[in-house]
Amino acid sequence: MKYFENVLQTIGNTPLVKLNKTVSDVPALVLAKVETYNPGHSIKDRMALKMVEDAEKQGKIKPGGTFIECTSGNTGMGIALAAAVKGYKCIFTTSDKQSKEKVDMLRAVGAEVIVCPTNVEPNDPRSYYSVAERLSKEIPNSCWLNQYDNPSNAMAHYESTGPEIWKQTDGKITHLVVGVGTGGTVSGTSKYLKEKNPNIKVWGIDTYGSVFKKYHETGVFDESEIYPYITEGIGEDILPKNVDFSVIDHFEKVSDKDGALAARRLAKEEGLLLGYSAGSALAGIIQLKDQLKEGDVVVVIFHDHGSRYVGKIFNDDWMRERGFLEEELSVKNIINRLKNQRFMTVNKDNSVKETLKIMQENDISQLPVVENGEYIGSIRDTKLLEYILKNPMEHLDSSIDKIMEAAFPVVDSSISIKELNKYISKDSPAVISKDINGQDYIITQYDIIQAM
Repeated sequence: MKYFENVLQTIGNTPLVKLNKTVSDVPALVLAKVETYNPGHSIKDRMALKMVEDAEKQGKIKPGGTFIECTSGNTGMGIALAAAVKGYKCIFTTSDKQSKEKVDMLRAVGAEVIVCPTNVEPNDPRSYYSVAERLSKEIPNSCWLNQYDNPSNAMAHYESTGPEIWKQTDGKITHLVVGVGTGGTVSGTSKYLKEKNPNIKVWGIDTYGSVFKKYHETGVFDESEIYPYITEGIGEDILPKNVDFSVIDHFEKVSDKDGALAARRLAKEEGLLLGYSAGSALAGIIQLKDQLKEGDVVVVIFHDHGSRYVGKIFNDDWMRERGFLEEELSVKNIINRLKNQRFMTVNKDNSVKETLKIMQENDISQLPVVENGEYIGSIRDTKLLEYILKNPMEHLDSSIDKIMEAAFPVVDSSISIKELNKYISKDSPAVISKDINGQDYIITQYDIIQAM
């Protein structure tokens, strides 16, 4: 029988997957190191296990103790998995910009999670750094792993991620692209690869609101570079000791919007449901495509899984609220413009004369025809006029069902105006839809033109 003794033995040896549609304009071969195959669904499992085991070897914690860490979620998950197998407790501090899914998953694996404010200085007693440090001093038999400064972080990637990439590419890698947060992944992986081939270019992906890029280029820690951003997992307002700037050749900043949109492209075009930083890394490659050539082999590290972000970047409403998605006009938008309009119908037994009067008095060009509350047909002013002109006046007392046409289609209010092409035609110039309260509205070709 072939099996693992525990889940920790499944960490590492993640696959390289060729990107296709999302990098169609990039001349190089782009290979993704997909770290979601780790048991905690992120690359942080590697360094979390390393930090835990090194803490045990160094006597920093005793059996039954408590690991404490400030985390954006993924490192916490890795530590929690190790703690569950090894019999430790966990307390994690995180910032309030992290997705609810991340917090819920940490609690699901038995961790206590303390959510701290994002928009405070790192040395503020309320910051998630400071709270973690304080708890480690107050709680007996506890160990603050401090992924930002803990050398085991970078060493984990020097020992595993770097060698895996070198072996998987047969040493042909020319560029490494990786988001930079704590710095462990980029530093440890790059150190190993550059020892093998110092000509390999390392591009660190940064975000606007982070200090990394300017510090790398000028050596100046500029606090004016620091401001709130939405992107998760990359960028910092501090300089972690794990960031080895000497092994990074270039930092590329990617906006919150571009990172989010690129992550959605990976899901829809490559079948890779990945996190925010993966989108940022892809966007960075696209921004730098002119620096690549045919024959280059680019490896991009995709840190975590998209399940952490279903309430954010994969939620259309969340994206629209932040202006990341172009607002596509929908039937709902048209209904909002028609709120004050009265919805009118005629019964199939109403006469031609009665129907004509309703349309004249209300300046209506078409009406749904109903029977027992169901839409069974429609009448248009052109059809009505044609009937009147061809028939004697006494025929105006005939019921409208004798000249009605097909019922207007009923559509969901969520569909886009573009999709109305399937329903609006010469023979069917209107549709019917409902608002959130169940109120019916008729939407005509004129209403669509007005909305556009």
